Amino acid sequence: MTATEMKKRNKVITLSQFIAEEQQKFPEASGDLSKIFRDIKFAAKLVNRDVNKAGLVDILGEHGSTNIQGESVKKLDVIANEEFINSLAAGGDCCAIISEEEDYIRHLNKDAKYVIAMDPLDGSSNIDVNAAIGTIFSVYRRVSEVGSEVTEADCLQKGVNQVAAGYVIYGSSTMLVYTTGNGVNGFTLDISIGDFCLSHPQMKTPDLGKIYSVNEGNYNQFADGFKNYIKQCKENSMSARYIGSMVADFHRNMIKGGIFMYPATGSAPNGKLRLMYECNPMAMLTEQAGGKATTGNQRIMEVEPTELHQRVPVIMGSSKMVDELVSML
Repeated sequence: MTATEMKKRNKVITLSQFIAEEQQKFPEASGDLSKIFRDIKFAAKLVNRDVNKAGLVDILGEHGSTNIQGESVKKLDVIANEEFINSLAAGGDCCAIISEEEDYIRHLNKDAKYVIAMDPLDGSSNIDVNAAIGTIFSVYRRVSEVGSEVTEADCLQKGVNQVAAGYVIYGSSTMLVYTTGNGVNGFTLDISIGDFCLSHPQMKTPDLGKIYSVNEGNYNQFADGFKNYIKQCKENSMSARYIGSMVADFHRNMIKGGIFMYPATGSAPNGKLRLMYECNPMAMLTEQAGGKATTGNQRIMEVEPTELHQRVPVIMGSSKMVDELVSML
């Protein structure tokens, strides 16, 4: 039964119900992945609570420390990181977590078989101005033997090895969007029942869109191909939309059609976005929704990771728009 059929059959389909029905298609499944989504869902509700009351309590502003990239860490960044790690650790179904906010592998249950990569609070520069922010995550199956110590090889896997990927967007409504390699489905948090409900079954990205998303403040540092493409977008009266939160820009473009770019610049020759925490999960979602994701030279999900906080240039979104830009590089 497809997600659309399920939505027609029932007025309300919760995320838990949806995952349970999907799991029935695979009798050999252990249910561990379903439990991970249970833990992610719980943590997302905690972060949503904190985001919604951020203006009322002392969780805005700088934490006073920096992350591995040398960027200042917001208080809510730290809270979100702790809430996701605590929830996943309590569930016991993850052997390790790697996070954008930490410079080491967080070892958990060595008898578990899944590794989580996450950006606990994407777009944190928007926290203080009440703009949309989000959480990005992906799931890998470890390559080392279950029961042994987790290795760096378990955590540094190509995007094609992802078992699942998704994001939570905390905006005018809170949504959890995910894929396990069988399409993309979106669930909106219904506060009245405290659960995520299927709202966007089998999400698809239009082949063409009218939106381009890029930080044009870096325009003078872009390669000529990007400059020419942006000029073409302006000549065709396309809309520029960029908020500085990858989740927010990506979510809008996936629904409406568009292209998201974060190219290399003189000050960031490898781009700014992290392969493991942002690019790989969003690339999987893009491809599952019918779009494309590339560095400009290579499919993002085929990039060989060499370090936990590796950065790569990003072009992703509507397939025809991505193809056109790449042809100009």
